[in-house]
Order: sequence, then structure tokens, then C-alpha cells
Amino acid sequence: MTQHFKTGLFALALLGSTALGTMTATVAEAADQEISWIYCGDKIDPIHEKYIKEWEGQNAGWKIKPEVVGWEQCQDKATTLAAAGNPVGMAYVGSRTLKEFAENDLIVPVPMTDEEKASYYPNIVDTVTFDGNQWGVPVAFSTKALYWNKDLFKQAGLDPETPPKTWADEIAYAKAIKEKTGIAGYGLPAKTFDNTMHQFMHWVYTNNGKVIDGDKIVMDSPEVLAALQAYKDITPYSVEGATAYEQNEIRAIFLDGKVGMIQAGSGAAARLKDTKINWGVAALPLGPSAKGEGTLLITDSLAIFKGTGVEEKAAEFAKYITSPGPQGEYELQGGAGLTPLRPSAKVDEFVKADPSWKPFIDGIAFGGPEPLFKDYKGFQNAMIEMVQSVVTDKATPEEALKKASAAIEEYK
Repeated sequence: MTQHFKTGLFALALLGSTALGTMTATVAEAADQEISWIYCGDKIDPIHEKYIKEWEGQNAGWKIKPEVVGWEQCQDKATTLAAAGNPVGMAYVGSRTLKEFAENDLIVPVPMTDEEKASYYPNIVDTVTFDGNQWGVPVAFSTKALYWNKDLFKQAGLDPETPPKTWADEIAYAKAIKEKTGIAGYGLPAKTFDNTMHQFMHWVYTNNGKVIDGDKIVMDSPEVLAALQAYKDITPYSVEGATAYEQNEIRAIFLDGKVGMIQAGSGAAARLKDTKINWGVAALPLGPSAKGEGTLLITDSLAIFKGTGVEEKAAEFAKYITSPGPQGEYELQGGAGLTPLRPSAKVDEFVKADPSWKPFIDGIAFGGPEPLFKDYKGFQNAMIEMVQSVVTDKATPEEALKKASAAIEEYK
């Protein structure tokens, strides 16, 4: 570990390392039959409650002790406790943070067998993998697709049943909508917010691009440059003042019928069904170097924290609660809004009953993971600055890309 990363909450872990050593036995002794779980949300999902009881029934003497913490605080709480030397057994975290946790020696690996890896859709295991090891167990998954307003397409002289297949089409359609209706053709979010980076990564992965390969930064490439140029090209036909909007705000504008196209998750479909908007959803348009339908693969994971004395049993439970049966029931329940982690006959039936789900699954095959960095916030902020500098004409795509590529070297 370099000095660069001995900052913030993780500095507490180093300052408290002696205390951690003396506390480990005490924590294990006090909780050797109990696994504490920081559970993000407003309440425990009934399906998780059911399978917690089932697991406890199969593991005499062991108890799962969930602590429900709101989305805004749950990861910070898990981090603070671990850094202070009083870790929970398991916590729900964004997979993007796993490398930072691991590099600071706060979590343990949760290796997967070849059979376990093969049960997932392609590339999902990559969201929790670095240095050849898995550092979390995926528990929630999201992808994106393109939504379009069919009425605005018709008003602009476009075929309302034919969404754009390529970036060139998407830009041309956005231009036609803006010029012929006066309404923004595309909703591009560029606020100082994590989703700005996420949205751009969807463009990277729909053009066969990459940010990092192992420990090598490979972002300064023709594929990523093309994505940034496309951002510049579509900006004049997008919402005005893109830096004022994040994803959910753009979605709200679309739900109000004031933008022609957006890229959004499955939750938008659920909301649109309660509106009068004539809409469609399709796979994300492809860039010139694409090999197939793609999307950014975002997962949240169950991380197993080090120093509790119950690491092995916590990992066993994490794999159980996310195994095909319990996980499939959890993610396919009505209104869950989660893209399935694994293919199955039940998923096929689910998609057949609601075809709007198909593009969210089709994009997985050529999708890519959220890049894992030791300092994820630093990486994220560099990417946001890059996007904002292009959409506000403060830098050319070439200049912005070279600057960001150099900046993120220190965060890998």
C-alpha cells in the first residue's frame, strides 16, 4: 500500500491497527455464533427474511443479525466501523469500492469455483475481481437501455417504431427532434454526480472501449475518444445546461414528455407504465467499433470484513443468500427493478411476460464492469471533469481525454 491511499477513513484503519490486533479475539469470542450484516435500505426484504431463517435452521447455533441502514449512510457506516477496528461480519457495498477495501486490508477474498463463475451472465464476475481473486459476492445488478418518446419521433418526421441503432443515428435523430419540435432530442446528464461517469461508461462499452486493463490505463484510445466526440456532437441537441442534471432529473424530464431519448435503467419502464407517454425501449445504440450490444455492468456486493472471527461462515452465508434460488426470487419479484445476475428458465419466462426487459439483458454479453480503482472517488471525479469540460466546450475531446488518462494513473 502506498502513502497516497493512507487518507480519510482508511487512515483510521492504520492508526487503529494495533487496537485491531488486540480486538480480534474479543470480537470473535463475542460473536462466534453471530454474523452482523449492514443491510442497505428502509427495511429487510421479506424474501431475504425468509432465507435468513432457512439458513439459520440449517446452521444450528448461528444467527444472522441484520442492521438496516439508509442508502446514504450504509456504506459509510461499514467503512467507519472497519477502519476503527470494529468491523461487521458482512456489508452491502458498491462493488466499485472493493479494491479500495482490499488494498487497505479491511476485507477478505471470497473465491468462486469455476462452476459458480459459470452460473452468472458473462462479465459479471469481473465486477468483483482483481489480482485473480473475487472480493465480494454480487447481490444486485443493473444495466441500461435506450428509451424513446414515439410521439416526439413522429412529430420530427421519424419512424416512431424504429429507435436508433448506432450513435450516428442517435445524434441525427436528436438533431431532428430538436430542430423540428423545439424539444431536446436527448437527455445527457453531466452534473457533478457519480452517474455522470456511469452514463459515459455506457458509451465506452457500446464502442468496445476500456478504461483499465489489469493495472494499465488504456483509456486514451480511439474507441474512448470516439465516445467523447459523440458526447460533444449530441450536446447541442440535448437538454440545455447538461451540467445541472443527474440521471434521475433527466428521467423526470422524459416522464414529463420534454425530451426525445434517454438512457436509463429498468425503473424508468415501471414509472412510464403509469404515464400517458407513448414510449419504447431498446438496446443502447452502438459506436463504430462495437462488437455487439453493450452496457456498463454495475453490481453491488456482499463484502466480508476482516477481523471478526466469523469470516468463513459469513462468506458461506453470502453465497447462500445470493445463490440461484434465493437470488432469483429476490430479483424477479414485482417492482424490484434489478437486472437478473444469472440466466434461467424463470428469467426467460419473466422476459416473455414483460418484453421491455429484453434490452437490459441483451446488453450484458458485450458489457463491461465498473473499473476498480484504489481511489474510486478520485477516478470518478476525473471522469466527471473530463465529461463536463467537453460538453461545456472548455476542452476538445482529445485534450480532455489525455488529461483524464494522466490524472487517473495515480488512482489505479
